[in-house]
Amino acid sequence: MFYLIGLGLGDAKDITVKGLEIVKNCDKVYLEAYTSILTVGKETLEEFYGRPLILADRELCESSIDNVLEEAREKHIALLVVGDPLGATTHTDMLLRAKEFGVSTQIVHNASIMNAVSCCGLQLYNFGETVSIPYWTDTWKPDSFFEKIVANFARNLHTLCLLDIKVKEPTEESLTKKVRQYMDPKFMSVKEAAQQLIHIIENHPESEINKSTTAVGLCRVGAPDQKIAVSSIEAMQQCDLGPPLHSLVIPAPNLHPLELDYLAQFR
Repeated sequence: MFYLIGLGLGDAKDITVKGLEIVKNCDKVYLEAYTSILTVGKETLEEFYGRPLILADRELCESSIDNVLEEAREKHIALLVVGDPLGATTHTDMLLRAKEFGVSTQIVHNASIMNAVSCCGLQLYNFGETVSIPYWTDTWKPDSFFEKIVANFARNLHTLCLLDIKVKEPTEESLTKKVRQYMDPKFMSVKEAAQQLIHIIENHPESEINKSTTAVGLCRVGAPDQKIAVSSIEAMQQCDLGPPLHSLVIPAPNLHPLELDYLAQFR
């Protein structure tokens, strides 16, 4: 059996009772460590679960998952995922591969930023398509996600922007070498996301979204030190909300009175 278990957003205690029971009884438990992170480290989880965890980096999840699934033919194997297990397409692909291998699977759902974003007061049924904002480089500056933000805005819908993280990413130089070298981990902040959005806005002066459009910055949602800030996109460039993980929301132009009242406390 192969289990995909959601850990929720905050600390070790956010796992469900069902998930914890499975973790305690599995033969092996992997901790997925590249699509997201918890506010606590692997050691804290191991202490709470009372068992060792095996870190599953990007290479294992994308290139070596077949080995894990082979093992799940005869043993009970769990993969722990921050948030909800199906928040990333990587895990959907794992389930499809497990089916090809004839391996039984079970999903244990949990809270994710996709529903916890409502902590800022914006109503979930008023959200449109979610977008991801990637880190730019000197030679690669994609901005196609902006079209989706504009489309949501035109339909009076909010946009949740998931911000890029880099964990165990190989350097460009090492891709042609036999020995991989990795970049230091980095996590995009709302400040950096706003800076990239301002560059895009300057290149699209005809857009309904401009520098004074409202933005909502979210930091460490679900943790005791959660922070929320509301300002213009331009002002968000100067907003330091603290350590990761961050998310950004571009609200719809015409908000419900309850949404306006709730957001006002974070300005």
